[in-house]
Amino acid sequence: MNEPADLVVVGAGPAGLAATATALSGGLRVVLVDSGTTVGGQYWRHPPEHARAAIATGDLHHGLRTYRALCRALAAHRAAGRLDLLLGHHAWSAVREGDGFAVHAVDRRDAPRETTVVLRAPRLLVATGAYDRQLPFPGWDLPGVLTAGGLQALLKGGGVAAGSRVALGGTGPFLLPVAAGLAARGVEVVAVCEAAHPRAWLRHPVPLLRNPGKWAEGAGYAATLARHRVPVRPRTAIVAAEGGARVSAVRIASLAPDGSPRPGTERRVEVDAVGVGWGFTPQLDLLVPLGCALTESADGNAVAAVDADQRTTVPGLYTAGETCGVGGAALAVNEGRLAARSVLADSGTDPAPANRPPTALRSAVARQRAFARAMALAHPVPPAWPEWLTDGTVVCRCEEVTAGAVRAARADGAHDHRQVKQLTRAGMGWCQGRMCGPAVHCLTARGRAYEPAERLVATPVTLGALADLDEGPQTPQTPQSPRAAQSPRAAQAQQAPTDNGHTDKECS
Repeated sequence: MNEPADLVVVGAGPAGLAATATALSGGLRVVLVDSGTTVGGQYWRHPPEHARAAIATGDLHHGLRTYRALCRALAAHRAAGRLDLLLGHHAWSAVREGDGFAVHAVDRRDAPRETTVVLRAPRLLVATGAYDRQLPFPGWDLPGVLTAGGLQALLKGGGVAAGSRVALGGTGPFLLPVAAGLAARGVEVVAVCEAAHPRAWLRHPVPLLRNPGKWAEGAGYAATLARHRVPVRPRTAIVAAEGGARVSAVRIASLAPDGSPRPGTERRVEVDAVGVGWGFTPQLDLLVPLGCALTESADGNAVAAVDADQRTTVPGLYTAGETCGVGGAALAVNEGRLAARSVLADSGTDPAPANRPPTALRSAVARQRAFARAMALAHPVPPAWPEWLTDGTVVCRCEEVTAGAVRAARADGAHDHRQVKQLTRAGMGWCQGRMCGPAVHCLTARGRAYEPAERLVATPVTLGALADLDEGPQTPQTPQSPRAAQSPRAAQAQQAPTDNGHTDKECS
């Protein structure tokens, strides 16, 4: 694409794909950038092209008709020269530049070599998704203890089961497809430990009834689990893991309504892999430094504040999908389409006649958001989960900070994860608090939404890649060196390249 872009979209998951296709259909020129090697995000993760015929993953997916239609649309526009699809590119910063935005990325397709790229456009749409939210427990740092999302990524990306005897724990409907996918491949799923109770949905029946596809999907998973005799244990949690070189057993306990283990209910179960998931945390690293306002969601996370058409509080900046609150792929697709319509309207361009009218999109988004809120209320993080922790339990794995150290910092006056970080180094390691941040926050600031710290560098960047900025790499999107137009924050990022985060949620 030789002409300047009208829009940069970061993230090629369901929201980003839908937004890109809608914007292209309205005549805009779009750059779509993603860290993965293929489009689809975590939800539509597939094996590599050369292995797809040998690895059957069709049963792990929903909405493949939508996915394939979006891929066909992108391919047509790419052939016409209106789409620049940049895969294997990690966006590490987004800054204001004049009347538009500059997205700094590194091209890692030829790893370990990295090449800097700067993508410029008057409008920016962020669809970076979310990542697994984890709560520590004794033994969670043993090899073989994974996130539930990690287990599913192995299945979708390579048909790989992490073990032959697996226990799943946490809360939320996401545990069901993971268990069903494992069981369908011959894995013995010894238990699905759900901290909540199904009766909690009875307090929110309307969103469930208005989204029949959701409960039909859940019924399908339930049938699969029943067929494979997988026990689903409500109001139960994995409270500890045991092992040496690898996890060998978990301890499971029944929970009181507040989430505290019931005395005398704990039992030991032998396993060779564990998957744990407590919902997801939105990936806001590119939005926060741009000044996007946040708001609280029902699941205890801070999310991007948007209007009814997915505009953020920053002019020219839009976002869709899990950055606005975790709600599933169907919601993300509709929000992506709605955000792109806003881009078209703000650009003075009429959407293509084939696109859904905005009233229908807004209605679908409202209905699906109501379901997401009901899901969060029915599957909360148990308030008493810290009772599972001993003082010696590692909370921050990067810096080896224990629960006892976090509790001591709180006793000394720390009231949020930022102050605990200053006192204990929790969150200063390679992942920059992405894994431990929500847990540290819960241990110190219960009752308040978790708001991630502002990071000037959103993903690890080498000094060599940053040095390339001085060379002004010449690409269609980078006609000049960005240094002259950089904001003070971007300049600070160059001076402190080691204050990096872990990999953001890969869209591949």
